Order: sequence, then structure tokens, then C-alpha cells
Amino acid sequence: MDTEVTIVGAGPTGLVLAGELARRGRRVRVLDGAPGAFPGPRGNGIQPRTLEVLDPLGVTDRLVALGTSRLPFRQYAVDGSTRVRDLHPGLEPTPDRPFARPLIIPQWRTTQVLRERLAELGVTVEQNARVVTVEQDEDAATAVLEGGRRLRSRYLVGADGASSTVRKALGIGFQGETHDEVRMLLAEVELDGLDRDHWHMFDREGGGFLSLCPLPASPTWALGLRCPDPGAQADEPTLRAAVDSVCPRARLRHIGWSSTWRLNIRMVDRYRAGRSFLAGDAAHVHSPTGGQGLNTGVQDAVNLSWKLAAVLDGAEPALLDTYETERKPVAAAVIGLSRELSRPIFESGPGTYADRPAALARQGLQLDLSYRTTPDAPGLQPGDRAPDAQLGDTTLFLLRRQADWTILSFGTPAASAASAQGVQTLDATTLDPEGHLRRTYEPTPGERILIRPDGHLGWRGTGPIPPIDTVSALG
Repeated sequence: MDTEVTIVGAGPTGLVLAGELARRGRRVRVLDGAPGAFPGPRGNGIQPRTLEVLDPLGVTDRLVALGTSRLPFRQYAVDGSTRVRDLHPGLEPTPDRPFARPLIIPQWRTTQVLRERLAELGVTVEQNARVVTVEQDEDAATAVLEGGRRLRSRYLVGADGASSTVRKALGIGFQGETHDEVRMLLAEVELDGLDRDHWHMFDREGGGFLSLCPLPASPTWALGLRCPDPGAQADEPTLRAAVDSVCPRARLRHIGWSSTWRLNIRMVDRYRAGRSFLAGDAAHVHSPTGGQGLNTGVQDAVNLSWKLAAVLDGAEPALLDTYETERKPVAAAVIGLSRELSRPIFESGPGTYADRPAALARQGLQLDLSYRTTPDAPGLQPGDRAPDAQLGDTTLFLLRRQADWTILSFGTPAASAASAQGVQTLDATTLDPEGHLRRTYEPTPGERILIRPDGHLGWRGTGPIPPIDTVSALG
């Protein structure tokens, strides 16, 4: 084998997957057909749950320092009136939810942070490495590159976007619909004449809108133009005219990356074929409204990475089947949510984005995402998110950085799993005399709770702890 896992695609999904495998000591190669990192601000929002699952990789604190979670939304009506709204009113950090709001940060900055972390782990993205097809046998998957080079590995993951070469080579269906009439012009620009303390949204005469979002720790703005003209292109005259028409004092100084986005709503019929898997946009695409795409892809990567690492370490290969079982319903739910979040923008006309229902906005934070199989059971169940808790001068999340698996012991010594590699046991009685863990997790007397590497509950009970490398919400 040339390596253990080949990852095709170096967006956030592929980079997180590589980082999660590399920090566990697995051999990984990352192939990307482009000459360098993607330069645009396409995915500018990181949801609270994504910040949580990225924390063990060691990048969350860096991302938070480079972004902002508070950017009021200023809407300009066609008649000249304005209003300012908080898109997430009342949401503040709590001991069990330390990240309460989405983090606004340009995708290129997120990618930069992930590449830097990957380099620290000894992995460099191989640019200009375009995969043209994938071949498989019982023992390996082989990436065939342009020019004839071949890279053979135990497993391969296609994280190469909506037009995925890997998906096509595997013959996996990508069912859904394309709405060519629903399009936006996107660009990263520099401009003068607007304050950087608000996300500005201008309704346009005749329909559509112009969105200008200042990007933190950067002189640039993310521009989004929704216009009725189906032939409009993201060129300089069009973008300058759009800005001039709604905000005469604003002036574009520079236009960098630009693109035309069309609404695609699609999902694969399966996430795996043999020794190859799909993740991120290669497996599901939808409206970007609500900032779900990048986040869903990153969580695909976190879910798959610990399972791949476990199987490479000797766990039963059937563990890999739970990747699709757990993540495919999540993607389907996200597609439904993004439809509802985009409806005010693309169907209801201007002036309604800030009026989206609070329940939908909070659902987009992904903090309630669960893999549980008992939907009506009360309390925290296997598959649910494991909440944080304040423990003196530290927190549960900070302690979880020390090991892949964490056992919370409420008065009963942990069984043999406690001595396994990558497992730590926390004595809740000693560690938490004020009872924060007990109030959050509501254990029965003598119960132990097992937290998976991806921050979901894997098991809870008073009996023997199951072998950890087989634990999933379904096992």
C-alpha cells in the first residue's frame, strides 16, 4: 500500500478528515486537482456544533480568534427605510453550550487554519494531483491520476465536491433537482462607504437583493447578488452597477474571486462502494442558506474518521457501515432545513430573510443533531450530543481533548475499557463536587456514560461497558 487512506479533495471536509486520521497516527494522503487552495469566501459560517467537534483537532480556538459571532443584520427596504435585527436573539453561551452562535469567518481562512494544523501533523496537500478514476479490489482502492500515476490505499474517500470524480467513478447515483432559474452572483470584494459592524442586505427595485457581509480579520466582503436576470454574469460591470444602484456612497475598490451559483438539491443513494466512501458536497448539495453545507461535510468527516482509524487498528469492519446509517438521515434533514430557510429569499420576495422562524434558525445551529434510535425516549440517550459542563477551572470539553473516548463514572469504577488505549475515565464525584455533570447528564445511581470520539453518547448503563471499538449509536 502507498498509504492507509487516500482523500480526494482538499476543502474543509477533506482537510478535517485528514487531520483527524493523522492525529491518530494513521498514514494519509490528500490529493487536490487545483494548483492551490480555493481562494473564495464560499462557506462563511461555522455552526456551534461544528466548533465543538473540531475542538479535539486543535483548531477551534484559532478559528474563534479569527472570526466573529456577533454581526447584526441591517436590512434596507426599497423605500429607503432600514431595520437592524439580531438573527439569533437571546442566544448566549451556557456551561453546556459554550458556542451559542454561528461563527462568521471566510472559507479561505478556515481552510488556511486547517492546512496549518495538517502541516503540524506532518501532512501536506498534494496540489495539481487530479484524480481521473478509481479502481477497487477486495484489499484496496486505487486512485488513478492524470498522467497515469496510481496511488493504492486501504481506503479512499471522495471529498471532491458536487461534481465529484470519485462518485462518478464508483457509479453512485446523485438524485435530486437543479433549478437553473434560481441563481446568485457571488464574489469577494473590497469596498468603501459601508461600516463593517453590520451585515448589510439591500432589497432591489424589481426584485432580488444585494448582500454585503464584512469578513473578519480581512479587508474583504462577501458579496451576494440575487437578480431576476437569468443571464447575469458575475463580472465587474454587473457587480459595480448593483452596488451603485442601492448604495450610492459605497464604491467597489477591488473584485477578487467571483462565481455564479445555481440551486442544486441532490443527495447520493449510498455513501459507500467497497473500500471507497463519499463525504461533504460529493454526497449532498443544497441551498447555502443557513450555513449548513460546510458544517455537514465537516461532521461527515469527523464521524467517518474515528471509525476508519478504529478499523485500521483492528476493529470489526462492520463499524464502517454505521457511517452511512448515521450520516445519511442527517443530510436528508439538512436538505429539508435548507429548503425552508431559503424559501423567504427565493420564493417570498425581498425583506423577509431576517423574519425566518426562530425554531428554524436554532435548528441550523446543529446542536440538537442526534443519531439516537429511540426518538421519544426522555433524557440524553446514546446517539445524542454530549453536552459540556464546567468543572472547577476547566470544562468537560477541555478534558475530552486528552483522549478519544471518555467514560463519566458516577460512583462505580469503570470496567476494563478504562485501561484501553485512548480511553480516559473521569470520576464525576471527585471531579465535580458541585454536581454540574450530574445535573446535565442525570445519571442513575452507579451509572457510567461513554462519550464517543465525535462527541456523541455511545453507551450508558450500570453493566459492563461494551468494547469501545464497536460502539456506535446503533451498537
